[in-house]
Amino acid sequence: MGLAGKRILLGITGSIAAYKSAFLTRLLIKEGAEVQIIMSTSALDFISPLTLATLSKRPVLHEFQKDETGVWNNHVELGLWADLMIFAPLSANTLAKMANGQCDNLLLATYLSARCPVWFAPAMDLDMYQHPAVRKNIQTLQSFGHKLLDAESGELASGLSGQGRMMEPESIIDELKQFFEKEQDFKGKKVGLTMGPTQEALDPVRFISNHSSGKMGYALAEALIERGAEVWVISGPVSIPVNKEKFHWEDVHSAQEMFQAAKAVHTQLDVMIFAAAVADYAPASVASEKIKKQGEFLEIQLKKNVDIAQELGKLKKPNQLHVGFALETVNEEENAQEKLSRKNFDLIVLNSMKEKGAGFRLDTNRVTIFSKGGQKVVSEIAPKKEIAGLILDEIKRESSWTLV
Repeated sequence: MGLAGKRILLGITGSIAAYKSAFLTRLLIKEGAEVQIIMSTSALDFISPLTLATLSKRPVLHEFQKDETGVWNNHVELGLWADLMIFAPLSANTLAKMANGQCDNLLLATYLSARCPVWFAPAMDLDMYQHPAVRKNIQTLQSFGHKLLDAESGELASGLSGQGRMMEPESIIDELKQFFEKEQDFKGKKVGLTMGPTQEALDPVRFISNHSSGKMGYALAEALIERGAEVWVISGPVSIPVNKEKFHWEDVHSAQEMFQAAKAVHTQLDVMIFAAAVADYAPASVASEKIKKQGEFLEIQLKKNVDIAQELGKLKKPNQLHVGFALETVNEEENAQEKLSRKNFDLIVLNSMKEKGAGFRLDTNRVTIFSKGGQKVVSEIAPKKEIAGLILDEIKRESSWTLV
């Protein structure tokens, strides 16, 4: 499959490394991709649009103007056209504009309109690359779910030697091939996913819940869609922006509601992912009216909620795969592995509240994945979208007998 027929938007910004974009364009075309190049104004000082147009077999765009047919360059249509947008090279200036949503040229307008995955390959001098402002902007783009093609080390245009060279075109092509080859590796598979917190009512206006934002679960849901799966999402109340139209989506509040919704679809699924933060206990009784303040103390009796993963684990068929999540604060690995066995999981993803950059409401995470077969995979701190991809890779490896 490779890159044949893939539509690539190539953004070129003002950097001496712009000469590499010519080689990248030639390699993309050789692989069968369609390439539309958009340049920033400053990039015109470093490489000729005529060279790039000849290599890409398309007119190179760099400003809002009518083409030879009288049609205006449309940044919205360009953003919708692409399967992937890549900035190579990306200068510190355009990096800062992307991180802050600035839009003063066609390239940035197209970027803000793009619905496809966005990759970026920075190129700048070594001291610039390590400057705190630049590192912050890179982290911001990663938090958007964009993929960093990290700069390489070597001799730089300044004469210094260090990290700052744009990743070589051949390496970028290898990364793109790997991305598109696994793009549809869940095609035809049916996956269920619980996400977000549950809310257990005390009375008509109060409830017991937790700090789960649903960000990790939604990152998994989106990654599954991108890789071809049909996805059933059963979500507790979340405030993050979601696009429910992509999924079979059901909103629930309580653990009991989540259990009933998950059980209803479980038999038709190939994979079930239990990413929700389900309340372990709920009020034994729910007041029909708002509980009025009275006295110094209020005693509320709690009852244990249904353990959704454990109950559905009892119903798991031989051709199904279950993935659980564990958030632990003590004896983390031991507790996670105990849940792996007790709840009949094939994989369990351990989160730690002690890890800086991991946990509730953050855009990044760090996980340890244990498999029933004894394998252990530890991630670095990374955007939750990247963590989602790692989890799906492990699901694919564990269920190679099921997934194509």
